[in-house]
Amino acid sequence: MIYEVRTYDLKPQSLPEVEKRFGEAYEKRKKFSELAAFWHTEIGPLNQIIHVWPYKDLEERARIRAAAVKEGAWPPKTAEFIVNMQSDIMVPFAISPELKPGKVGPYFEMRVYTYASGELPKIMKAWEKALPARLQFGPVTAIWYSELGGLNKFVHIWPYETLDQRNSTRDKARAAGAWPPSVVLKKEGLEGYQLLRQENKILMPAAFSPLQ
Repeated sequence: MIYEVRTYDLKPQSLPEVEKRFGEAYEKRKKFSELAAFWHTEIGPLNQIIHVWPYKDLEERARIRAAAVKEGAWPPKTAEFIVNMQSDIMVPFAISPELKPGKVGPYFEMRVYTYASGELPKIMKAWEKALPARLQFGPVTAIWYSELGGLNKFVHIWPYETLDQRNSTRDKARAAGAWPPSVVLKKEGLEGYQLLRQENKILMPAAFSPLQ
């Protein structure tokens, strides 16, 4: 399975109208394939939407998108509001849960890390080691690495009911020595990995997002 993560930067004050048009257009688009999640940024880079589409592979993605466009079901008429568009093809880690409809938020923290070339195998090994302890404090929504688009990136997304819950969960995990992975690896004398950049954003779902 792959996930196409499409990130659009919007003009200020256009978000409500963009989400309205996306929601209306999605009623026709979803017969071709269903959306996994649709978020907008609450904290971090403002005026940004992120929509996530699951596909079996790149061939299925191309076929479905072509069929939706041919029938006039997609894309929504939002071009006048879009400043920048980015598409990344993400592959889930073996330990990543599948994105499924349901209510687990409504706050989602998306953390995007850029790693040094060649470090991905170390990251996968480290997360397999460290994640079980972290999950004792709260679930993870997704753990992906980039295959196409921005390279050498991995993304992890965490759901929370409130921002206070986010802060307390992270504090408890750190206090217990269960997070971040570098702490766990150091305790056990294992090799770490090199990160070049880290960023995070707090996301909230649109009304029509299957994942809430």
